[in-house]
Amino acid sequence: MNIATPPEKLTAKDFTSDQEVRWCPGCGDYAILKSVRGTLADLGVERHNSVFISGIGCAARFPYYMETYGFHTIHGRAPSIATGLKIANPELDIWVISGDGDALSIGGNHLLHLLRRNVDLQFLLFNNEIYGLTKGQYSPTSRPGTRSPSTPLGSVDNPVNAASFALGSGARFVARSIDTLQKHMPPVLKRAHQHAGASFVEIFQNCIVYNDGAFGHFTDRAIASEHQIDVVHGEPLVFGKERDKGLRLKPGTMELEVVAIGENGISMDDVLVHDETNRTLASMLAAMEPPMFPVAIGVLYCNPGPSYVASLREQSRSVKNSTSEAKMNDLLRSGHTWRID
Repeated sequence: MNIATPPEKLTAKDFTSDQEVRWCPGCGDYAILKSVRGTLADLGVERHNSVFISGIGCAARFPYYMETYGFHTIHGRAPSIATGLKIANPELDIWVISGDGDALSIGGNHLLHLLRRNVDLQFLLFNNEIYGLTKGQYSPTSRPGTRSPSTPLGSVDNPVNAASFALGSGARFVARSIDTLQKHMPPVLKRAHQHAGASFVEIFQNCIVYNDGAFGHFTDRAIASEHQIDVVHGEPLVFGKERDKGLRLKPGTMELEVVAIGENGISMDDVLVHDETNRTLASMLAAMEPPMFPVAIGVLYCNPGPSYVASLREQSRSVKNSTSEAKMNDLLRSGHTWRID
């Protein structure tokens, strides 16, 4: 009697390639890489069915460090390559890795169409608010006043809010995490993987060389609990070291405000409950900035819709089943013709 041996469960080490990791010591990308490897092992995905696709930038080295298939493509075009690959082989589990400059500058148009089409893959945006690979120029997400080789007097640009961009593009899954939150990031990545459609995850990632401490005003351990809010579907939007602060709609408006629970007659009943299917609420959470508001992390929005690739293939099957076999010669000789004398 032959008893089939169950496949051996893979570990994070099994997703580690033999390539030397060449990021700057202390770069937040190391922490993200660790989380992704561990998440893939926990999910039980197959290496031969997994593909990592990147564009250009520090984050774009990611595929080399994963023991999976991968493409290191060109600046900003990773979403287009990923879309083509998913159409060609829908069974592949595709992860797109991009930085804030790669995704939101030259790649902004490509990312917009990936999200609005709802291509079934995971898009991880490493946001360090700077161009790291090309030595520290300001990026689309850099804050006003950012001094860099390209803005020595300080940037005067209005920055792009990555999560707001994704929501405005029609994304149906938008989430956030932070490179140093090793307990928070894997569950967010797993939720993104479970979502049928385009999953957009912004990860705040510290560039220790060119933009060190850019997120310190809400990531430093001493103040993080007062300046971050981890949103969870169905749970009250509360934060603070003592969990004594909350978010509610300002009476008579559609604006959020921070309230102190237990003061001025404010109780937990006044606090909003997070509804991840509410795009309007997600947009308000994505726009929050210190010092008036905490930064929202977790799953801001999740509302599945039709997958682009599934709809496309169904359309193709329908056409094939409803028409007879086409002949190229008949096609070339059909329709209108004309002669030029």
